[in-house]
Amino acid sequence: MGEGLKRKEYEALLEPLEEELVAMARWVAATGARICILFEGRDTAGKGGAIQAMSHVLNPRQCRVVALSAPSEREKGQWYFQRYAAHLPAAGEIVLFDRSWYNRAGVEKVMGFATGPEVEAFLRHAPVFEKLLIDDGMLLFKYWLACDQEQQEKRLHERLDDPLKRWKLSPIDLAAREQYGAYTKAREAMLEATHTRHAPWTLVDFNDQRRGRLTLIRDLLDRLPDTRVDPPALEMKPLDEKPTKEKFGVLQPIRPFPNA
Repeated sequence: MGEGLKRKEYEALLEPLEEELVAMARWVAATGARICILFEGRDTAGKGGAIQAMSHVLNPRQCRVVALSAPSEREKGQWYFQRYAAHLPAAGEIVLFDRSWYNRAGVEKVMGFATGPEVEAFLRHAPVFEKLLIDDGMLLFKYWLACDQEQQEKRLHERLDDPLKRWKLSPIDLAAREQYGAYTKAREAMLEATHTRHAPWTLVDFNDQRRGRLTLIRDLLDRLPDTRVDPPALEMKPLDEKPTKEKFGVLQPIRPFPNA
């Protein structure tokens, strides 16, 4: 991996991809397609940034980000896939999972939140669950974001030192630092069991997060059907009168910040 992309270079490369993402969303709405994208990977790999890069140009009514918290006691008693299935896309929707049902094969396995038999059952059942989704017409994409331990340590320290990023750091993240090798082993077992013809995994190098985002988005767009749907023709006729300023009666706007 060479030197990381500079911001201006990254933004110049991202702009045409953003236009293609908007075209993709227009195609999804026009055809009633359902797109489900899973973002998995190590802590600090860059899942949130990749999701934000993809979603920020899309209509939030159409594109939803799903980032579930730890399961409640009731959810622990459900069929494992049940709470995830509730968030799957309907016709015309795009859903981005910031971690997904693969929690069971990763953090739950490594940190001891799931038993060995539970993990083994999940690895058998996940391909069957995903085959049902694919057979029903859903477009499912599974991405694993990879980063070296040196990068992970650097990013963890950045979160610790930056008050704006501190919320991203949890006791589980700190405990997981000591389990880098165990996560590698768990990932390989997951890939061996769930990298299938109908729902393959795609691994993306995220040591350079900007380059990783571009790589992931380009891969996704290349794997979609022809998504060209021309936007509807719109005409903005001139106003009949000169534009007017806002007028207020009952209430006035609050003073601008910073106060003059």
